[in-house]
Amino acid sequence: MEFSLDDTYFMKKALQEAETAFEKGEVPVGAVITISGRIIARAHNLTEQLGDVTAHAEMQAITAAANFLGGKYLHNCTLYITLEPCQMCAGALYWSQISKIVFGAYDPQRGFSALGGKLHPKSEVVGGILEHEASSLLKRFFIEKRNLN
Repeated sequence: MEFSLDDTYFMKKALQEAETAFEKGEVPVGAVITISGRIIARAHNLTEQLGDVTAHAEMQAITAAANFLGGKYLHNCTLYITLEPCQMCAGALYWSQISKIVFGAYDPQRGFSALGGKLHPKSEVVGGILEHEASSLLKRFFIEKRNLN
């Protein structure tokens, strides 16, 4: 059996980060950033823990990857994120010049594409990878949140 590190493999790693966020009471969004098939950053939402509306998984991952690489541009990097980036994160991804963005669940209300957000023209975007798994985790989180209130 041949083992390949494809978009599904890395999205599963992002889903693990989303599960960590879920366990912490954060909206379960997780991210990993890779370069040459190697994970260089892992992150999940920390908005509640940090009391910071900008502490989205993407923002945390961008910072970690930039620190790892020693520069602000994420050329030849791929972001795997369990939920379509919001407009704020799309802006940060634009400025990072990331090469590829792979997301799981679409966000028709707050996703960058629904709100007219733009990404860097050289960034490739792939949506819907493990969409069911990512969407199910988000739905479960919000159902549990509603039941607690």
